[in-house]
Amino acid sequence: MTDPTRFDAAPGRRRASVPVRVGNTWIGGSHPVHVQSMTNTDTADVDATAKQIGELWRAGSEAVRVTVNNPESAAAVPRIRDKLAMKGIDVPIIGDFHYNGHQLLTNEPACAEALGKYRINPGNVGFGRKRDGQFAAIIDMALRYDKPVRIGVNWGSLDQAILAQMMDDNHARAEPWDASEVMREAVIRSALDSAAYAETLGLGRDHIILSCKVSGVQDLIAVYRSLAARCDYALHLGLTEAGMGSKGIVASTAALSILLQEGIGDTIRISLTPEPGESRTREVIVAQELLQTMGLRAFTPLVTACPGCGRTTSTFFQELAKKVQDHVRERMPEWRLKHPGVESLSLAVMGCIVNGPGESKHANIGISLPGTGEAPTAPVFEDGQKTVTLRGERIGEEFVEIIERYVERTYRPRA
Repeated sequence: MTDPTRFDAAPGRRRASVPVRVGNTWIGGSHPVHVQSMTNTDTADVDATAKQIGELWRAGSEAVRVTVNNPESAAAVPRIRDKLAMKGIDVPIIGDFHYNGHQLLTNEPACAEALGKYRINPGNVGFGRKRDGQFAAIIDMALRYDKPVRIGVNWGSLDQAILAQMMDDNHARAEPWDASEVMREAVIRSALDSAAYAETLGLGRDHIILSCKVSGVQDLIAVYRSLAARCDYALHLGLTEAGMGSKGIVASTAALSILLQEGIGDTIRISLTPEPGESRTREVIVAQELLQTMGLRAFTPLVTACPGCGRTTSTFFQELAKKVQDHVRERMPEWRLKHPGVESLSLAVMGCIVNGPGESKHANIGISLPGTGEAPTAPVFEDGQKTVTLRGERIGEEFVEIIERYVERTYRPRA
């Protein structure tokens, strides 16, 4: 029997959602799944925040969220926007509000105008009798400046009034749900009830995006399946507090890939905790690679490389694979502007004769390096045809030069 609270779609078929314009980009509808990120600088520090937004944008983030938590950070937002514009960076800035967003937007109208979108957490927009009025004040500013709003529920800051009411209702059930089911339903209800209230205040469905973030993979999948079945709002996906390093990457990928494969999700963020000293851009790269490996989008040439075995005791093929991957990521900001379509370029760096020539022929450009005991030569293939054999100490540099020439020759420069 079909579960009416679960959205089911054939693999690859997107759930229908109402498109929302955010700055000069679109989220939802038939538009590609959108990649977002968030700064971790003090927003009041204009130079540091603009610098990090620029880094995230160059990595491929299509919207960047900043914390707006005090008058100083609100006053900094238009200056950050202007600083980015002077550098030719056009990316929507999303204001993340908790507790005092109604005051900050009202007192700093330049901030309200400069932001591309507002994010409201229904769990802490206000408490008791003040909640509805403070929520309405933010919606009023969104209407005044024609801004979309993400109503973002997080189960770590869930509206306690909704949760208490649902717990009471659950006790009255003939067959009570377990606590996790009640919690999931409370998260969904908070988002849907808040969106319905925003609509009564005049905010159109084409200005509303919903998110319901939890930190458990199975909980997130269950929440979004149910949410997708009960509305047509554009949906923002993300596993909250995903964690650091491989744990955060694996958990986010496990949850989001299932939902995306089922057609659920219009924009995503991978909420990684950076390693000490690590660039914030890693979360953008992970989001892009998730979408690209699933065949949903293409952002940058990806390098196929073998994992290595006893036939490849040299580390040279690993070093070359890294060199090539780093090179294309460094070149993509320029390539993206000059050579449309280059993001679909496929590259292969293989370590021995077993799979090397075959994998290299499947890529647009591939190189098969010599394994242990093999002749010290490296045949290069372009679109399935062997074009040259490299030898000597400059194999890496020469292979990168071949990639550069291929890009110039194959992807017509944009006028």
